[in-house]
Amino acid sequence: MSRSAPLIGVSTSITVAKHPERAYLNSAYLHAVQQAGGVPVPLPPQLSAASLEQLGAGLHGLLLTGGGDVDPALFGEAPHHTLYDVAPSRDTLETAALTLALRRGLPVLAVCRGIQVLNVALGGSLHQDVGTDPGTQIPHSQTEPRDQPTHKVKVTPGSRLAETLGTDELEVNSMHHQAIRRLGRGLTAVAWAPDQIVEGAELDDPTRFVLGVQWHPEELVGHSEPARRLFAALVAAARRS
Repeated sequence: MSRSAPLIGVSTSITVAKHPERAYLNSAYLHAVQQAGGVPVPLPPQLSAASLEQLGAGLHGLLLTGGGDVDPALFGEAPHHTLYDVAPSRDTLETAALTLALRRGLPVLAVCRGIQVLNVALGGSLHQDVGTDPGTQIPHSQTEPRDQPTHKVKVTPGSRLAETLGTDELEVNSMHHQAIRRLGRGLTAVAWAPDQIVEGAELDDPTRFVLGVQWHPEELVGHSEPARRLFAALVAAARRS
């Protein structure tokens, strides 16, 4: 495989309480990675640790995708009544894939649930439901089409995220009810919604490409230059890894 087309591991969702159990993936992630010049490699939760280690040895980058809620037991809390689609096998797979990527120095882009997994894996915690804790009037679980922006985000000027996006203010879509509460080790919050919910975080190490965003850029690449730049930056960093 030519290094001009780096292999990007892409985590998948999994059916919960359904048989037979199935892994699945929103095709928008596949299109976004391929449009940026990468080759997406789905990583289903059913992968064994040995299979992930062998497959991971050939990857050049990692994309953690959106989906159901992270198990609050991972950050020491009882489940909130709004919790949905908790899948321990997915939590385990994504945490292991992230650990592998960080160990190997691979670039990581973490989207929506992905930024939450990144934060929890590094010892952070989550607001389990932003509508009640801390409470907000911002539509974080939008009813509009997925490719329609619904609120603004401000980004710290000079941060890696701002440089990657090419702007320090943008309109984003929003499809989540959980968010970062306590930051994980080595992470810095660099983007916020108008209600101060964290919308972006990055690893403190300026030599590492490890970014997380709370919105869904994969749904916006058709008409958003900042969204395209995120995936282009992931693939460019993967070429160098």
